[in-house]
Amino acid sequence: MFKKFLIAITGFIVVVLCLVAVKAQQIKAMSSVAHVPPASGVTTITAVSEAWHPELLAIGTLAPVEGVTISADAEGTIVKILVESGTTVKAGDPLVELDTSVEIAQLNASQARADLAKVNIDRARELLNSKTLAKSEFDTIEASSKQSIADVAALKAQIDKKQVRAPFDGRIGIRLVNVGQYISKGRALMPLQKLDPIFVNFSVPQRQLSSLTIGQKISIAVDAYAGKVFEGTISAINSEVDASTRNVSVQATLSNPQELLRAGMFAQVSVKLPEASSKVVLPSTSIAYAAYGNSVFVVEKMKGKDGQEYLGVRQQPVKLGDTRGDLVAIEDGVKPGEQVVTSGVFKLRNAAAVQINNAAQPSAEAAPKPANT
Repeated sequence: MFKKFLIAITGFIVVVLCLVAVKAQQIKAMSSVAHVPPASGVTTITAVSEAWHPELLAIGTLAPVEGVTISADAEGTIVKILVESGTTVKAGDPLVELDTSVEIAQLNASQARADLAKVNIDRARELLNSKTLAKSEFDTIEASSKQSIADVAALKAQIDKKQVRAPFDGRIGIRLVNVGQYISKGRALMPLQKLDPIFVNFSVPQRQLSSLTIGQKISIAVDAYAGKVFEGTISAINSEVDASTRNVSVQATLSNPQELLRAGMFAQVSVKLPEASSKVVLPSTSIAYAAYGNSVFVVEKMKGKDGQEYLGVRQQPVKLGDTRGDLVAIEDGVKPGEQVVTSGVFKLRNAAAVQINNAAQPSAEAAPKPANT
């Protein structure tokens, strides 16, 4: 019985060893065949040198050339509002009238006293000339006359303060008061803004101060008008640098005849710097960004281990410059005329085989305009 069992075990071991030997031969045969990965499909662009005008980008806020919140110079009850919200006014136009009935009555009384004082001073002057009135009495009558005239002038000024007028040309905002409302002195009535021209205020780092000059061209973009660019010029540069941020404040003036721009708007400011240089410019999709250094893949003919020529890529480290829209300026690493991969970068490695298909290129615009904005 034991002999039969031993024969079975031996036979089983022989069968297993035979199978292992056959499998080993198959693996050896497969490993002897070179594995050639398939070529990766990519798009490419030929690097060219372009005139690159550097720009200084900043965030700004629009402000009116002239803008105030009109307030009352005197207290009283509003009897008339002479303008509607959103209308344009000229300097000197009446805006709000307060109740002046009491002051007008007082003015009439003061005017009567002033008229009487004038009669008295004329009569006293005749008596003084005829030597029938003492000079001291004449002085008293003259002082009383001047006081009456001053009282009339004071009441006229008080009445005039109760008629609020526009201090300059501009557009009225939303009024903050209503007819019949009693207001105290200094109460805000309505905003008034002069919107043409309009200012944009922004700050730049102090290291850029030498690049800025009065009259330098700038452009802004606002979210309210996507794709529209507004041009202007620098009109003022602050005389001091903020000690906490080391930034300098800059103010530019823009023409705004249609009043599309409004005070308080957020603006993206671009300052055109004067110096221009020749740079190789590539789409940002061609850059392989990495913590240890950025690079691009240059397409060129290569030879494999078997001596066969194929189209492959060489990973080339680059130094990046300014970015503008979809484009990136290359400071160093790419020469004009080299063919650079623009899409499919993430799947490439050095010496990888590629297949070029430029039927559809990625977007490469300095001022891209997405279709859904």
